[in-house]
Amino acid sequence: METKSKRHIRSKTKRRLGNVGDSPGMIHIAEDALKPHINIYSYNEKELVTSKGTNIGVILEQFKKCDQHTHWIQINGLGDIKLIEEIGEHLQINPLVLEDITSSHQRPKFEEYDHYVFAVSRIMHLNAENELINSQFSAIVKKNLIISFEEDNEDRFEAVKNRLKVGKGAIRTAGPGYMCYALTDTIIDQYFVILAGIGDNLDEVEDQLYVKADKTIMYDAQHLKRSLIMMRRASWPERDKVNDMIRTESALITPEVKTFLRDAYDHCIQIMDLIESYKEITSSIIDLYLSMVSNRMNEIMKVLTIISVIFIPLTFVAGIYGMNFSRVGADGKTIIPDNMPELYWPHAYVYAWALMLGIAGTLLYIFWKKGWFTRL
Repeated sequence: METKSKRHIRSKTKRRLGNVGDSPGMIHIAEDALKPHINIYSYNEKELVTSKGTNIGVILEQFKKCDQHTHWIQINGLGDIKLIEEIGEHLQINPLVLEDITSSHQRPKFEEYDHYVFAVSRIMHLNAENELINSQFSAIVKKNLIISFEEDNEDRFEAVKNRLKVGKGAIRTAGPGYMCYALTDTIIDQYFVILAGIGDNLDEVEDQLYVKADKTIMYDAQHLKRSLIMMRRASWPERDKVNDMIRTESALITPEVKTFLRDAYDHCIQIMDLIESYKEITSSIIDLYLSMVSNRMNEIMKVLTIISVIFIPLTFVAGIYGMNFSRVGADGKTIIPDNMPELYWPHAYVYAWALMLGIAGTLLYIFWKKGWFTRL
């Protein structure tokens, strides 16, 4: 049972960065932040040029070499404050945006600026311990450029990169706005994968509830509920963010891209419906388990009540005849009035047993007629 419980999806949270009263635009880097790795994908309808590096030099060199291309700069790891500041300086990015990029607790949002737009999403993924990790994805979209920021080195956009290599569809020709959509849609699709795992876990917990209910059911259901709450906090603002992208007047999000974003918006609605349904199931499982525990306790109390009700009159009879008020006085001759004559009856012990068994049998018959035994 314990091994089975460990397979269930659990949520994991992290501490918020920054201090109360810090000035706006201040960049905070977590102590455990990974050193950045930069992957650059420069593409147009005819070719795809890639390069890697760890500093802004490789980015500027790629800009010069591929000045007729659209560039996707993927930065994995936020552990270099100098790189973040240099990117902000060369691309003329507002310090508040840089603060949001490095403060990895932002809710999904879409913001418009004079010559670029800024988008944030929450990436949900499972680590090796089957814990649900909530990390941040940030993207700045400019003319012919999208630069994305992630907290770790996991490659979650392999499908997008394969589409870039193959060159089919609109991914190479629809501009950086389409790439922003493609990355966002991949993040949203990952929610479906996680929800499918949560659904399987809920089926296991529910089956265990009917077969052999124990307290681990309540703990596992509560863990799953916390994971669903974490996903709800990400999916609701993600829907609003996609809706903002659909309604924006920015030329960076073209009408063609907005058509695809409507499909992503529908996916967000489906995810929200699944989350709410699974939350109701987890609450129902917990309530049902508590009801089963309560019913089991009621049945136990009913058995104890039956036993007590049967033995109370028997104890009463035994108590009366255990008082030993003598019928004969101390001289052995005087009859004391109103004392127990039954103490001197022949076969009185047998009569007492018959009386007690009769009382017990009568009570058992009454309980049986009321149907108490059939409901135990």
